[in-house]
Amino acid sequence: MAKGSGGTITGVAFSPFEELKNKPEVALVPVEADKSLARYKYSEKSQAAVNEQINVEYNISYIYQAMYAYFDRDNVALKGFAKFFKESSEEEREHAEKLMEYQNKRGGRVKLQAILMPVSEFNHSEKGDALNAMELALALEKLTNDKLLNLHKVAEECKDVELMSFIESEFLGEQVEAIKKISEFISQLRRVGPGHGK
Repeated sequence: MAKGSGGTITGVAFSPFEELKNKPEVALVPVEADKSLARYKYSEKSQAAVNEQINVEYNISYIYQAMYAYFDRDNVALKGFAKFFKESSEEEREHAEKLMEYQNKRGGRVKLQAILMPVSEFNHSEKGDALNAMELALALEKLTNDKLLNLHKVAEECKDVELMSFIESEFLGEQVEAIKKISEFISQLRRVGPGHGK
């Protein structure tokens, strides 16, 4: 119950108009056409970190596309690996799109950055093509996990509980699963020995 000016209980538990007077940042609705109406307690630092993660996801997707193309060649012809890397590429692209949707939902601005050209050859005379590619994939998944943890840290520093929850629920668990899955593939390939991964 709220108290009146004399300290007496008024029977009013919540007075929104009074509280809005005391919180002008909440009451102020931008009128400029280029300003987000949805943006609230979403820092520039969080926005920049989300844009950086979008770039990470697109870069990893592009590398996986190159791996898919390599294993789909007629002279490599490891269709199972081609399928795995194609699906991995699509998954990373979906992650980037999910981050863009989140950025827009929070009233942030998506700023896409350049994607680097990946290598297109994954042959390795000692390890074999398949093992070499899977070891690279594992390193990329661990790197992506580190980048997501950095994004989570930025959210924590900015006291952005919503962003922290989003990263935890949508990405971190999935990364742990991907790391485990690829680790198991590597263990199997190491037992098989070099070559294309026969």
